[in-house]
This record gives sequence, C-alpha cells and structure tokens, in this order.
Amino acid sequence: MTLPQIVSREEWQAAREELLVKEKAATRARDALNAERRGLPMVEVDQEYVFESGDGKAALPELFRGRDQLVVYHFMFAPDWDAGCRSCSAFLDQIGHLAHLRSRGTEFAAVSRAPYTKILPFKARMGWTVPWYSSYDSDFNYDFQVSFADPEPYERPGMSCFLRDRGRVFHTYSTYDRGLDGLGSTTSLLDLTALGRQEEWEEPGGRASALGAPAGSERVRYHDEYEV
Repeated sequence: MTLPQIVSREEWQAAREELLVKEKAATRARDALNAERRGLPMVEVDQEYVFESGDGKAALPELFRGRDQLVVYHFMFAPDWDAGCRSCSAFLDQIGHLAHLRSRGTEFAAVSRAPYTKILPFKARMGWTVPWYSSYDSDFNYDFQVSFADPEPYERPGMSCFLRDRGRVFHTYSTYDRGLDGLGSTTSLLDLTALGRQEEWEEPGGRASALGAPAGSERVRYHDEYEV
C-alpha cells in the first residue's frame, strides 16, 4: 500500500492551503449546479399510483404527509427477492433523523416494488423507522425508470423529488446510480429539491420567504424539539 508522503508541519500547511483553494472553487461550482437544478422545469404527475404500507393503501399525495416536498429513495427490492439490496441498505443506514428534513417542509420515503409483506420483516430486521412503501400494484417504479422488464428484468437505485402545490403534485428531479454518491445528509437531500435548503442566499431568490418561515438554518433545533 502506498501512503502519503511524510513532510514537516509547514510543508503540510502549504499543501493544505493550496488544496483549500480548489475545495472552495468546488463549493462555488456545487452551489451554482444546485441553483441550476432548482431551475429545472417540472412535470405534473397525473397518474394515480397506489402504494401500501403498515397504514394501508395510499396515493402519491399522501406520501407527503402534509408537507410541501417529498424525496423518494428507490430502494431495490424486487418482488421475488427474499431481502432488500445490500447497497441500498447501506445507503438507508446513513439517513439521519427525519425531523431536520421535516422542519423544512420535506418528507422522505423509501419505495420498493416488493410486496409490503416482504418489506415489513426486512425493515424490522434492519431497525429502520423511515416510511417505506410498496409500489407492487402500480407502474411507479417503471415510470420513474428504476425497474425494467426488457430485455431482462432488473432494478437500479435512484432518488426522485416531488413538489406539492395547491393540490397538484409535480416531479422536479431524479438521479440514479453514481448520482447517489455523496447523498444521505439532510442538506444533500434538500439540495436535490426545488425549494432547496430554503436559505436567503440561495438562487433563485424568494423561495424561502415564500414559505412564510425563517431561513432553513434558523429553524435548526435538537431533533426532539421540533414540532413536526
């Protein structure tokens, strides 16, 4: 194994400052990319999908649980599998406390094509509390390009974001496979959504104040202090 070169503290500091310039440039480029993502057009979802969970059957608007946005993790779990995907399980393990997302009007849910009777025991085994729905009786997975029947049946992981406005649901963004790299934190998930982190410095402006709430960072609390 090749390890980094051993240098003096002064040499390390000089190299660190040189790298910091590139890191700051990457941060600015990421902010610009996130702003461009928030500027994507959206498409209305008029298909009536049916999902199943421990609370029974639900339509897509009900997955929002009264919030403005919904982030769906397309968890690979085909109907004929005995357990969920290992990589998807590792991803879901890193999802933090949902209270921080919910305080910014954003819900999170996992959706798989397996029947809920298979999802439930696996969810219990993993010890997860995130909402998880079965799309077994709908074309949801196929329509959002994470399940395929031709030429051979296969699944792929993905993330899709939805916005609810005046009773209508819109699809705003999706990403798949390597597009999931680096995701999992509250801010990384919010960066995928149309409303973003809801900070005043974000572009396009006005979306944070339009919600009638303080900037997102001003709403941060200990997770047991939220009223969400």
